[in-house]
Amino acid sequence: MAIPIALQLYSVRDDCARDFFGTISRVAAMGYAGVEFAGYHGASAADIRKVLDDLGLKVAGTHAGFQTLQDDAIDATIEFHKTLGCTNLIVPWLPEETRATPAACRTTAEKMNAIAEKLKPHGMRTGFHCHEGDMRPLEGGKSAWDLLAAGTTSDFILQYDTANGMAGGADPVQPILDWPGRGVTTHLKEWSGEHGAKVIGEGQIPWKKVFEACETVGGTQWYIVEHESYEGMTPLEAVKACLVNLKAMGK
Repeated sequence: MAIPIALQLYSVRDDCARDFFGTISRVAAMGYAGVEFAGYHGASAADIRKVLDDLGLKVAGTHAGFQTLQDDAIDATIEFHKTLGCTNLIVPWLPEETRATPAACRTTAEKMNAIAEKLKPHGMRTGFHCHEGDMRPLEGGKSAWDLLAAGTTSDFILQYDTANGMAGGADPVQPILDWPGRGVTTHLKEWSGEHGAKVIGEGQIPWKKVFEACETVGGTQWYIVEHESYEGMTPLEAVKACLVNLKAMGK
């Protein structure tokens, strides 16, 4: 079965800020099967769910700030996402001090495991989204990506980002292969020497190898397009071009 393609709405964040539901509607019209959220622009979970249902869009996940998963906020976070129908709550960025050393990574992994346990009874999972700093070797030679992966349980999602991986000096495919079954959602972002300057299929990422890794080893259930920089086109035009190119690759 083909892996569905979602859009990380951070890619069209300014459009969402102006017209959240209208932008989601335009994303659906492009042919995306789902969305991953990066904020809700003041809309209620029930209203968002209705719009998604009306458009036939699925929720691939959300980027949930680390603070929203702490003890004083996690109950509200769970209730919101239960209404939304979102089960993958991915931490989009970890503060430097939480991943700067092997010891810090071990402590953070323990905290992530505790969060995962609180989410599990609700049918939800957590994980983290890599940035370039997460891929660089720390003291002892291992990266924060590998240390956090090793310290978390097998159902903790490792959301690899192809461009962020290459920006951090990683092989564009190996971080997926190293942790079988952990790449439940994988970010597809082009790399051409700078973040997102090219749409998918027009840069340096070896997409055929990425897809093979995701589909044979990674356990990927969603491909998530993310595009952050624009040359001669609007954000909506760029994310449409990314989807067109992925479809041309057979995805």
